Amino acid sequence: MRERIPHFVFPESKRARRQIASVSSLPAPFIELTAVAVANSNSLVRGGAADPEKVRDMMTFAEAYLPFADELDAMSSFVRHTVASAKHEAGREALTTYALAQRLAKQPETADLAPHVADMKNALGKRSRKAKAPKATAPKATPPKATATVEPPPELERK
Repeated sequence: MRERIPHFVFPESKRARRQIASVSSLPAPFIELTAVAVANSNSLVRGGAADPEKVRDMMTFAEAYLPFADELDAMSSFVRHTVASAKHEAGREALTTYALAQRLAKQPETADLAPHVADMKNALGKRSRKAKAPKATAPKATPPKATATVEPPPELERK
């Protein structure tokens, strides 16, 4: 497919996309206005720079291939989902077989399955389920602190 895409470029580094992002996102009308200005003003013509037709050709290319890139992104995610779905189906079948083998290995007439169950268990490895978060409990109310008892003055005592 790469050979069929004109102007196909490999990124030079992992940072390449970030390095070109701001300039590559300039508005198309701005690009067109600069091409018009270069075409109409000799003072803007630079040696080695792309002529207005080349600039327009690059923008036409970008507009034509952006939907293709979007479709490839979507297709990639669909293929990844398809792969995950196939692995899920295979895993579900394997877990069902494992559960059946575990039960049958306990029966005397199918005890020969025990080594297979042990191998399956080893191959499965330790798979821990995420522990459920402990339920939040309200803090226990602390009893009021004991305070010194104050006795009423003798004149207020009941007789």
